[in-house]
Order: sequence, then structure tokens, then C-alpha cells
Amino acid sequence: MRVIGLMSGTSYDAIEAAAADLTLDGDTLLLRPLGHFSVPYPNDVRDLIAAALPPAATTTQAVCALDTGIGQAFADAAERALRELCDGTADLVVSHGQTIHHWVEDGTVRGTLQLGQPAWIAERTGLPVVSDLRSRDVAAGGQGAPLVGMTDTLLLRALPGTPAALNLGGIANVTVLAPGAEPLAFDTGPANALLDAAVRHFTGGAAPYDEDGRRAAAGRTNPELLRVLLDDPYYRRPAPKSTGKEHFHLPYLQRALDVVPTPAADDVLATLARLTAVTVADACRAHGVTELVVSGGGARNPVLMRMIAEELPRVPLRPSDDLGLPSDAKEALAFAVLGFLTVRGLPGTLPSGTGARRATLLGSITPGLAPLRLPEPAAQAPRLLQITH
Repeated sequence: MRVIGLMSGTSYDAIEAAAADLTLDGDTLLLRPLGHFSVPYPNDVRDLIAAALPPAATTTQAVCALDTGIGQAFADAAERALRELCDGTADLVVSHGQTIHHWVEDGTVRGTLQLGQPAWIAERTGLPVVSDLRSRDVAAGGQGAPLVGMTDTLLLRALPGTPAALNLGGIANVTVLAPGAEPLAFDTGPANALLDAAVRHFTGGAAPYDEDGRRAAAGRTNPELLRVLLDDPYYRRPAPKSTGKEHFHLPYLQRALDVVPTPAADDVLATLARLTAVTVADACRAHGVTELVVSGGGARNPVLMRMIAEELPRVPLRPSDDLGLPSDAKEALAFAVLGFLTVRGLPGTLPSGTGARRATLLGSITPGLAPLRLPEPAAQAPRLLQITH
């Protein structure tokens, strides 16, 4: 089955599109990547997202406009992926959409909202679309995140020791696979969320992020500010757990800076990079991680990667590209896998990873131009993911 995966993370800077041929061979899922690309959001859509994200107030009109604008942007990306990556032929589109709110109270996820109306994608491509993949896990008592845990687990099973996959998006998440234990997946805390918010603030919106970590590299960690930031109860909460920009945003950082004034912007950025490194390392040490496979936008930040390596001196780090999954496309491919599992009648969650009462089939299906015909349910779920070329 040829599947297009579409993803936009908490950094909301671009839509990642990837395509793959997916086949079940016994207990092995074969994935042949067909290519990937990243397309920036139109400026007006990105501005709408920024204006609607917590802690800002919004209106139902703005939410409706976002659902349409994001849906149309995803439809543009899907149409391009169908043409450029699939030679005009595909079976399914899987759209994560854009997370606008992840509602967490006292560690329990009450709801999650991803916008990007899938009808626009189905109408533009003529293909069926699997979307809204997080809500079913939440309804089953889970965190609804991180959903990449299923793909990570299938990929990590081929590695020795206690491997972990780390994704550095707006929020950092890890999947840990220890011998003889159920897989564990959870958000460790902010990766780029606070860094990006700080850069936008300090530059008056002129720069969206700290390119190559240059400003963080020019600064020095403020130990007192780091101590205040690390005092957040989230880090002490047991997994499974999830978080988002509803928690880690600019006013959150400004409250910490009120407690520990830090005049030099570069010092703030250096401290935030160290915060990510320390919280990732703490999570890895707590679960005895022996190897770390890294992906996501933060993997391109050499300062952040250096700091993580410093905090985990005995744990080798390598990009997911080494295992055949392009770092920049890994999440889009992971959602392609989840949509494939859904249409084959297979669960896309690991209860040990999200905390749900049971594994669930994920998402809602929007038919394409033809009558909806799903393949026969698969006889068994995969245990391994094998990348082919």
C-alpha cells in the first residue's frame, strides 16, 4: 500500500510530507521510503496559529478559519506529494493536522485538538484520509501522545541493550525499549518550544529560531535560572505523561525570569538548551538507556546535540538516518505507519506508552472520490519494522 504521511509539530513552522510503500510480511512491516519534503506554512496561516495557541484567547471564528486554512495547506502538500513522490498513484493519505490544544489536568489528558479539515485533502487528491489520530487513545484513558511510540518500538526491536528513540520537536519525547519490559514512551519536556519562544521575543519576531544554536553557543548557562526551571513538577511526574505549549510558553519563561533576572538574551538561550539536555538525560538515565536514536528539528542544532552528549557521556547518539528513517521525515512516516495500521484493522497504540486501558485503532476516515473499500483485516500485528530500498 502506498501511503502519504503529513505532519506539523508543535513548532508549527512547516508541514512535513513523506511517502512510503508499506507491506505486512508476517510479523514484519516492510517500509520503503519514496521521498519527503518540507513546505512552510503560508504566512497568514502561521500567524493565525501563533495568535490562537495558548495562553492566548481565541474565538470560534478563528478556530474555523484555522481548520480551513490548515486543511487547505495540508491539501496543497498532499497534492504535491502525490505528484512528486508517488508518480500520481497512492492509496491513502494520513494527516496529523496541527495540534492547537492538548488539554491536561493533573496529569490526565481530558482532550486534544488537531485542526486541518481532512475533507480538503480528500477533495484535492481523491484519496481516503485518516486523520484525528490522537482522540481515540485519549477516550481510552491514554495521553494521546507520543504516538510515534509504535513506530519507534517496531524499529528499536532490532537493536541490542536498552535503546531509546528521541524526537526533538517543540516538545521532546522518548521511546524506551528495555529487555523483558513493555515499551515506554513519554514527553520529557520542552525541546524547541521555549527556545523558539525566547528567540521570537528577544528579536521582536525578526527571527523564528536560533539558527544552528549560534546564540546559545555564545551564551553561558545561568545555574540559578536552570534550577528554577528544573523545579517544574512535570519532570517528577511518572510516565506515561505528555505536555505541550499549553504549559511551556513565553509567559512561563517570563515568570522564571522574574524570579531570576538574566539580562543577556544569549545566556537565557544557553540555559534553555541546557534545560532540554538535562531533562532528556535524566529521563534516559532513569530507564537505563544504552543507545539514543535521535530525530526531529532539534537534531540539526549542534549546540543542543553537544549538550545532550555531555549529559550522557556513556550513551552513544546517532541519527535515525542510520537506521534508514530520515530524521526530518521520521514523524511523517510514523503517521503513515499509523494510518496503514488503521485501515488494516490493527491498533496503533501501545498502552504501556500512552497509559490507555487498551490498544485502540486510531483516527477517523474521510472517503476519497471512490467508494470507500478497506483491505481485509491483517491476521497479525507487526513486531518489527524493516526499512527497504
